[in-house]
Amino acid sequence: MRNWVRIVVWITLLLSASTTVGQSSSPGGGAAHPADVLPRDQHEGMTISVDSFSDPNRAREKFGKADPLPVGILPVEVFLTNSTTEPIRIDVDSVELNVHFESGQSQDVDWLPVSEVARKIAHPNGPSNPHPPRLPIGVDAGGDSKTDKVLEILKPFALDASLVPPMATLHGFLFFDLNHKMELAEHASLYVPNVTNVPEKKPLMFFEVTLGKK
Repeated sequence: MRNWVRIVVWITLLLSASTTVGQSSSPGGGAAHPADVLPRDQHEGMTISVDSFSDPNRAREKFGKADPLPVGILPVEVFLTNSTTEPIRIDVDSVELNVHFESGQSQDVDWLPVSEVARKIAHPNGPSNPHPPRLPIGVDAGGDSKTDKVLEILKPFALDASLVPPMATLHGFLFFDLNHKMELAEHASLYVPNVTNVPEKKPLMFFEVTLGKK
């Protein structure tokens, strides 16, 4: 009788171990961080990774009605990982997309404010001709409700951080107008020139990350 009890216990333990292994290999547990498999540049304890959403199906699934791809705007998710024990400051305003052409020439593209992206999505053919206001002067006729609705969806996705805490990762999207030429994303790189160690005010070397997956 005791032998049967031992056999049942061992079977239970084996089944439990098998279940645990299955859970750890699933995306929800024990999987690598998304930024670990993306194109990156890393040095001096800082890692910048990028994920270009140039695929229409992928962009539509991510942004829904606020998808910027149909209006020619490329969304790029940027991961900022600080592996040091000190905060690091990123001058996000200076970040650019460097587009390389087959001719050997290149062009720097500034990212668009999320409010501008929302306006382009809400009015893909440009703003309609405004009608003369019928309200008395000084009475607010209201804002652009279509743009506001898109902005409400889009704003939480935007990269809105300039200070990366120690041992932390921040991420969000920057949006670049490629004039519908999404194939240029494969030959573009994200250029991050101004990165500084906060306590020492020591500038780090620039970061440049190729969007195309190699």
